[in-house]
Amino acid sequence: MKRTLLVIPFLAVAVFAGAQSLSFKTYMNPVIPGDHPDCTVTRVGNDFYTTGSSFNITPVIYHSTDLVHWRAIAQPVSASWPTFGDKPGGGCWGGHVVQYNGKWWHFFSCAGSMHYAKADNPEGPWATPVKINNPTSLPYSLGYDNSVFIDDDNKWYLVVKNGQPNNGIVELNANGQPTGVVYNLTWLNPSPTYPYSWAEGPVLWKYKGYYYYSFARDLAGGQKVMRSKTLTADQASWEMLGDFFNETDPQKSSSLFTSPNHASPAVMLDDSTSWVIHPLYAKGEWKGQGRQGLLNQVKYNANGKPTADYPINQSFTAPKLSSSGIPWMVPKSDFFDSEKLNPEWSYLGHTATDKSSLTERPGWLRLTPKTSSRWTYVSKNDGEHNYSLLTRVDFKPKSANEQAGLMIMRGDETKYVKLVSAKTSTGKKGVVFSFENTVYETENESDTLWLKMVRVNHIITGFFSEDGITWKQVGQNFNISIVDSYSDFSTWIGTRQGLFVQGATSAWFDLYIYRDAFTPILAECPANQFGATKTAAGSGISSLDNIHNNDWALYAGVEFGDGSYYPVPDSVEFSAACNTTGGRIEVWLDSIDTGNKIAECAISVTGNLSTYKSFKTAVSAVSGRHDVYLKFTGTGTGKLFLLKWITFSRKAGNTTSAADVPKTISTKVFPNPADNELNIHAGFDFETVEILTIGGNKVYSEKLKIPGSRKVIHPYLASGVYLLKIASEKQSETVKIIIN
Repeated sequence: MKRTLLVIPFLAVAVFAGAQSLSFKTYMNPVIPGDHPDCTVTRVGNDFYTTGSSFNITPVIYHSTDLVHWRAIAQPVSASWPTFGDKPGGGCWGGHVVQYNGKWWHFFSCAGSMHYAKADNPEGPWATPVKINNPTSLPYSLGYDNSVFIDDDNKWYLVVKNGQPNNGIVELNANGQPTGVVYNLTWLNPSPTYPYSWAEGPVLWKYKGYYYYSFARDLAGGQKVMRSKTLTADQASWEMLGDFFNETDPQKSSSLFTSPNHASPAVMLDDSTSWVIHPLYAKGEWKGQGRQGLLNQVKYNANGKPTADYPINQSFTAPKLSSSGIPWMVPKSDFFDSEKLNPEWSYLGHTATDKSSLTERPGWLRLTPKTSSRWTYVSKNDGEHNYSLLTRVDFKPKSANEQAGLMIMRGDETKYVKLVSAKTSTGKKGVVFSFENTVYETENESDTLWLKMVRVNHIITGFFSEDGITWKQVGQNFNISIVDSYSDFSTWIGTRQGLFVQGATSAWFDLYIYRDAFTPILAECPANQFGATKTAAGSGISSLDNIHNNDWALYAGVEFGDGSYYPVPDSVEFSAACNTTGGRIEVWLDSIDTGNKIAECAISVTGNLSTYKSFKTAVSAVSGRHDVYLKFTGTGTGKLFLLKWITFSRKAGNTTSAADVPKTISTKVFPNPADNELNIHAGFDFETVEILTIGGNKVYSEKLKIPGSRKVIHPYLASGVYLLKIASEKQSETVKIIIN
């Protein structure tokens, strides 16, 4: 049953002309949280693209305009491609997307061979991959984790790696096949000494007339760089420059991310600064989230040696580029109201096209199991330490083996925590919450249920609801440290989160929410921040500490809904401790100063820093999905307070139950897009018409003298996307409209 709520996912756009927002002047790593291994980066005009290895999940191309904010735009290899395979550690190795001769090319290896896929645009559609032939003049096969280099004369090359001793550069023709010209660099890492361990992930770029060739020693860390005036296989022409990253940084030993390697080619901006994206495991307890995507600046000394900043735990000055409104790269809410699955979703292993659908039941995602023993799983990166996953699933299991719901999975596909609609051990319909050999279950006969899985660091708690508002916990919580700390050096994938179905019966999913605004948000886990740090505060929960005047923190991808199903928020509450005169918290949407400030709350003394009290203030109208920024202000130079939780609260009353909502939206608007004349045809007699911006601001309102099911209006609005809402005393519907 599709609600009138959340007719479209909301992406707030903050375009900056002139001065850059305070929130975009600096950044902290990772800029792509979660698994982004063996990543490369390409600049085309004012746009940047990155991809890399995906292994047993479908690969994703990410786009950015500022190198800090990224969005998924395409999957260049379809999960239905027969060669894809379906086993841990299989799938696609390496990945580099480039533009060449007016076409877009994605190079990768799969099943022991190199391939490329082509498209007219980076968003696709992408053609079926083509196998690249091995040149007869190269004494080894093309290998894996390769990259692409386009020279100033428009000749282009595949930078090749295969096994420990084999490195090379292979010239390509206009069709992406080898010309026969190769530069064999087997002298770089010869057997049996292997001076650079594996010398893997090679990349090539040009700077001030030199060719720079950089490579990783191995997965344990270390990146080297050498250069030559000419592109040649002659060892004497290459000058080894040593470490690529600043290994002498005094903060190196305390960094969360250490031993950087597998860096992309360096890309230069118009201001002559250069940058690399590189993948890196976090230390210890969070290593399981995979090799995350980090951004660091590259600086050349007077002799032309490049050195990249070490990824230490601090805010770096961001590239002087516009974000163009791209939000922070965390999983986004999805309401399945398009005809094609958002490329942020990846399939696990080879998945036939008939195993999912967005068109059979508009507004719902249908997943069908691959086989009785192999689930169908669509997933996203699991890269943060706190979130609240929500879905609404319609599922009618026929046996104990059949399940559908939420799952967080370890990269090797052997351990997972699941919250599902399923048959219980009594044979009745219900909700099952499980991890390893522990299973909690509760009976509920409803076919359509809401499920919520909350992560607070390593602790996962499961809930279910019949209306999406009143929640009941399922059993006890689970500690999944064994998932979060897993070092996967055989199947290579980091932790995943997402939706799945197993058994024989299809499941229908109404939505997927990553961070519910009405579930407490742990303050110690910002996606990005400036100034503040994390300090232990007992009971396994830390606080945001070292908060000073003009510091800030970002909590990304917060979903508020649109108010037609969820009651709109009327307040925000902070749990804080203070032993000073305190300060204030400003709540901004999407950016500080240039975004929308929806609240401001004073934090006063609580007695001491171990006494936390609640501070609550009203919020102005908010709907959709937003990056929520907290800006901290106060007097003096000392610390202001500690912050533990942030929670948005709903207005009481006016709550719509699922039973009150029509199964389908009957309202039609013609034409749509329109030129300020709208013909409204509804399936009921309505008496009010409202038009709101996507941000929730009312821009048109009319009350009909006589209720009716049809109406022509002339709102005369600026071009853009709006929400049109019609209502009677007992019913309302909301549809998206576009004004030309």
